[in-house]
Amino acid sequence: MNFRLLPEVLAVSRMEPGCAVPKWADGGWTSVTRTASELSIVCEAERVPAGVRSQQPWRALEIQGPLDFSEIGILAQVSDVLKRASVSIFVLSTYDTDIILVAETDLETAVKALEGHDHHVLG
Repeated sequence: MNFRLLPEVLAVSRMEPGCAVPKWADGGWTSVTRTASELSIVCEAERVPAGVRSQQPWRALEIQGPLDFSEIGILAQVSDVLKRASVSIFVLSTYDTDIILVAETDLETAVKALEGHDHHVLG
């Protein structure tokens, strides 16, 4: 499997479920997910204002796709490799691919673990 290390340094932020998506979350690299209990925003860390509940810095490893919906076990395989390396992950999925976020402090460990299991990390 091939991964592309995205250049952005990201933050994962949590807001109350009923609030509007804030202007700072508009544009650039952004993922917004709303559930009944929260509004989660993943975006470039530099855009998150002080005072917003947030975890950062994160780095994104994008699985090179597009991935077909019939492909089974991709995230299970990747998460198992990273679990064995004691790397915590935050996962996002788009229509075409999956994106694995790792804490920036764990990035080197994550890359070594993936490459040690015959995966390739570009970028």
